[in-house]
Amino acid sequence: MKVTRESASPTEVTLKIEMDPADEEPFLSRSYRRVVGRLRVPGFRPGKAPRAIVESYVGRTGLLQEALEFMLPETLDRAIKDESLKAYSQPQVDLVEMEPVSFRAVVPLEPVVDLANFRDIHLKKVPAEVTEDQVKEVIERFQYDSAPWEPVVRPVQFGDLLNLDVTGTIGGDSVLIDEAVDYVPRLDSVLPLPGFPVHLEGMTEGEEKEFSLAVPEDYPRPEYAGKECHFQVKVHSIKEKKLPALDDEFAKGVGEGFASMEALRTQVRERLTQEAEGLAARRFEEQCLQEVLKAASVQASPLLFQQELEIMREERQRSLRNQRVNMDTYLSIIGKTEEEYAEQLRPQAEERLRRHLVLQKLAQEEGIEVSPEEVQAEVDSLVATAGEQEQAMRRALSSANAQESIRSSVQVRKVLQRLVELVQQTGDQAGSPAAVGAAQTPGQQEPVPQSQDVTS
Repeated sequence: MKVTRESASPTEVTLKIEMDPADEEPFLSRSYRRVVGRLRVPGFRPGKAPRAIVESYVGRTGLLQEALEFMLPETLDRAIKDESLKAYSQPQVDLVEMEPVSFRAVVPLEPVVDLANFRDIHLKKVPAEVTEDQVKEVIERFQYDSAPWEPVVRPVQFGDLLNLDVTGTIGGDSVLIDEAVDYVPRLDSVLPLPGFPVHLEGMTEGEEKEFSLAVPEDYPRPEYAGKECHFQVKVHSIKEKKLPALDDEFAKGVGEGFASMEALRTQVRERLTQEAEGLAARRFEEQCLQEVLKAASVQASPLLFQQELEIMREERQRSLRNQRVNMDTYLSIIGKTEEEYAEQLRPQAEERLRRHLVLQKLAQEEGIEVSPEEVQAEVDSLVATAGEQEQAMRRALSSANAQESIRSSVQVRKVLQRLVELVQQTGDQAGSPAAVGAAQTPGQQEPVPQSQDVTS
């Protein structure tokens, strides 16, 4: 076997491996033993035909083709060992010649990650705050949710609960047929199309109406984008919410019940504070990590980035399968080819890999490891609320892949906790206005998305 280093860098090595007949012979013998078991040769019992006879049937090339499955990886493993290399991930192998066998392998090496002076990062965490308006908003949501819908005789207003018949056609194609569907018109609603709720305002019970709306250019079905949709609507009923008074009697009916409105407000404030502190902690962890990422330099084999891209594509395919959508349909909906979709994912894949490598380097620098006991504790925590599915969930989490995923997750959590400790130590010592200003503004929170009140 002849091994040649065709190229080399700090992050990958390209090897060309050329085999001679003596190298191939053990693999051909194994290939023969596999082929003879499924080949039917007249005059011989299954699995008993001599190799020469088998080779006359399938040819030496046929045996070689069968042998490549184990010949290439095993030969490459030997070559990597002989060259004193350590592959960081799966090498890329390309067959060059069949007679004699020669192939080329790109071997990714451990990436080179420089964290710069990450211990000198100065940030200060700002405590989370909860405003009275936020408490009021939650209580008003309880008030709205607990109120019954009651019939009303008046024209439709935004926020009513309507029962409708709706049909929609685009260019003669029926795209929407709903009978006796419940719908809550809101001014900012974009379902089924932007502007639809506006045409319902002022309608009365039993009234029928026709109108047309432009289909947005980014509509999920490209064949309808930019066209007009013609709607026919009939209102069967109109209902409105009768909101209860916000008093102690109301508080007794919320959840498991509260003695008074003040007790309810206290509980809501405590819960919001807990949620805000958790959100602020996650944001601060991410902010600290982003500061490290900005300063760090990462050199990695291009093959690693390509492999990360493939992982992301496989993740999306699994997600689509769970929704009973295949990849071709999804690509048609978003109007992209496979190549265009891959290019769209590439920056995200590169950032995800870079993030992973920096976290790994931080764990190495700080000596952060995860013990089997910590992995088991995490499993116990995950299955604590599984109920009757506990044993099935434990079995699923006992696989090697699941255990490694859990170990990695726990390690990332520990790394981020340690990073926050370091940043807060230096931040407290520094105490500079610039450092303080880098943190989140007090009380600043992401808006809570409101669900569309439509039932069918």
